[in-house]
Amino acid sequence: MSSLIKILNVVRNAKTILNCVATKSISSSGLSRIQCTQQNEHNAIMGAMVARSFHSTSPCRNLMEFFDDPKNWPENEVKVGRAWKLEELRIKSNKELHQLWYVLLKERNMLLTMEHECNDKMELFPSPERLDKVKISMANLETVVRERNKAYHLLETGETGERPTRMVYSALGMRHLYRSCEHVLPPYMNVKWIKSRNIGFGGRAVRKFLLLYREKLYNMKRKAKNRSRNEVMMMLRRNPNIDVHVLRRKYPDVDVNKILKDDKTRGHFVPKIGA
Repeated sequence: MSSLIKILNVVRNAKTILNCVATKSISSSGLSRIQCTQQNEHNAIMGAMVARSFHSTSPCRNLMEFFDDPKNWPENEVKVGRAWKLEELRIKSNKELHQLWYVLLKERNMLLTMEHECNDKMELFPSPERLDKVKISMANLETVVRERNKAYHLLETGETGERPTRMVYSALGMRHLYRSCEHVLPPYMNVKWIKSRNIGFGGRAVRKFLLLYREKLYNMKRKAKNRSRNEVMMMLRRNPNIDVHVLRRKYPDVDVNKILKDDKTRGHFVPKIGA
């Protein structure tokens, strides 16, 4: 009888221990579940804050996204910042560049819509330079992405990964840069492409056009050189003690030493004798 009582006590103690372990496991799992829920809520809040920080306009999720803030409609000038520089974009990651591209794209669409709306209503488009700044930023962003793509392809394959280019002649005998593109047919079978590329130029009219075009380019270059020469001459006239090395760096196509020997550089300045 005493042995049976001892066995019952042992079983009762074992049940008590199992119940305590189960209670602790349940409480710990409940706490971990609560902690996971709190962590998910925190991550969701932080994600929403990051998404809001990358919005160029208010996230209204309707057609008003294509229009500027209504408080800027009657204004003649909207204060904005400058365009993104290449140095600032080069230090950003690919993910940040991807996000910034869509922000700029959204801003450009909004500005184009506002410009079209103002033209239809014959009203003044406030601060039109905003569109230029966005286009400059997008061009700089594309430049940075192209630089990274070139560096990656050069490291992996030894090639730039860009489309091959070459100089070709047009029907008027002018050279221009042609970028190769993919075609379904190979070159020797693509008759339409062969006819569009093998364009001969010649004849009296084309020769006359090329002669006049080269004359125009020569006159433009000559006038630009004369303008630079006159600017250097006027600077030396007004400031005889100007730094000559700075002028040489700023106007590399001008012979500064020759201008210094010219009588026109001295002007009509007569130094005073005595004081």
